[in-house]
Amino acid sequence: MRLDSATRCERIENIASFVGEDRSGSFGIMAGHVRMITFLSFGLARYRLAGGETEYLALPGGLLYFVGNELRIGTRQYFRSQNYDEMAAILDRQLHEEEENLKAIKDSLRRLDESILRRLMTLRLSDER
Repeated sequence: MRLDSATRCERIENIASFVGEDRSGSFGIMAGHVRMITFLSFGLARYRLAGGETEYLALPGGLLYFVGNELRIGTRQYFRSQNYDEMAAILDRQLHEEEENLKAIKDSLRRLDESILRRLMTLRLSDER
């Protein structure tokens, strides 16, 4: 598996299976799978190494491409660990930050709308005089 983000690239050898989620739901890929491409949803994916260990991958979405028995994932950022609780906490924190950012954007847009409406009312009143 090859993981590419804006800040780092990483190659992980001996992946036996991968489980992720896209808009259609949860899916799995095993070695030898046919070529596949999809957009991963925000969340937690997991993969199992040939030795049986499971690792978790937290990401804010990304592009998954499987070809030639190589899994490639491109994303803005990712976190990986063998500790499920650690990954769940990262996702929770990240989701909270994104919700706060979205709220700030919505508040900014609301203020912009109000300002535009005030300006239009001022222009309309001046035209009527």
